[in-house]
Amino acid sequence: MRMKYILTGCMMRDITRRDAVLGGLGAAAAVPVLAAAASPASARQSAKPSRSKASAAHHKFEMNIEETRITLVEKQTFQTFAFGGQVPAPLFHVREGDEVEVLLNNLTTINHTIHWHGILQRGTWEMDGVPDMTQLGIQPGESFTYKFIADPAGTMWYHCHVNVNEHVATRGMWGPFIVDPIKPAKIEREVTGDYILMFSEWATAWADKLGQGGVPGDVFDYFTINGKSFPETQPIRVKEGDVIRLRLFGAGGGFHSIHIHGHVFQIVFKDGHELPAPINADTVLVGPGERYDIIIRCDNPGRWMIHDHIDHHTMNGHTPHGGVMTVIEYEGIPRDQAYYHWAHKEFVPDFYYEESLKKPHGIYTNPNFKGVPV
Repeated sequence: MRMKYILTGCMMRDITRRDAVLGGLGAAAAVPVLAAAASPASARQSAKPSRSKASAAHHKFEMNIEETRITLVEKQTFQTFAFGGQVPAPLFHVREGDEVEVLLNNLTTINHTIHWHGILQRGTWEMDGVPDMTQLGIQPGESFTYKFIADPAGTMWYHCHVNVNEHVATRGMWGPFIVDPIKPAKIEREVTGDYILMFSEWATAWADKLGQGGVPGDVFDYFTINGKSFPETQPIRVKEGDVIRLRLFGAGGGFHSIHIHGHVFQIVFKDGHELPAPINADTVLVGPGERYDIIIRCDNPGRWMIHDHIDHHTMNGHTPHGGVMTVIEYEGIPRDQAYYHWAHKEFVPDFYYEESLKKPHGIYTNPNFKGVPV
């Protein structure tokens, strides 16, 4: 089966002493997850299903890299190199074993590539997207076609691999790449809602200086979920009895200690791979490049905060009550209290790609994330 889609329109930083202390505490808490991940493979992985070429879909995509300006919150804007003209980049959603072909057009003034983070590239190492290692950087005005098999299944992502300290850490060159398994795990079959949350940080000293930034000593003063800081994030709306999956991504160069009020969640996948046994937690430390899939059983009606417990990540510049914050809203809980932030705001669906993930496999843009060309 052949499908074609056309879209018109890379990660380290110095850690402060306070980050190191907080990150160290979080890392200690994360040890059971890493230890579990090193244990024997889970049932989903131990007997890898085969898929014939006849049954595999062939997805043919075209995507541009554009120079845009996005708004993080209120009047705080940021110039970006944007896949598909948006941050986060368009969602790729395919099935394990599918053939993927992506024609990438560089419409910017700087070289770029795509690294398909988590895809093993068996037999296609030249598609791994590392400049001067597996390919030349794609020059301004040039194009490159990536061809590979979607393997393994799981929560993967893609990002530029040129000058990652600027392009990924401060220019938003990242997006989700979700590979559905041929044989889902039992917990996956229970899920009623699927949400993508990509965490990043921004150094506004470089907001209008494309080609600069991402250097030691940068001060990151804005923090976002899917490229937006609270109060421009959106609530996650659920019903009692729902079983929701949150796919958490460390898309920038920092750590994010994600805490969810009112629930004990289960950590079930790390970097796309199922853990031998779920781990119960209310906080998980997400580092650069990491992905955690957590399951929440919605059994406690109310309004419950989701936020970064690295405290200065809940600020917008010098203003508190911002950054990496959102809320789980249960159906039936009043939303019209005057004090409630979202009481009179319009709800914007698909902010977490939750609607796009319900659609057939393909590539999905999102108008919520579209930037203004510069």
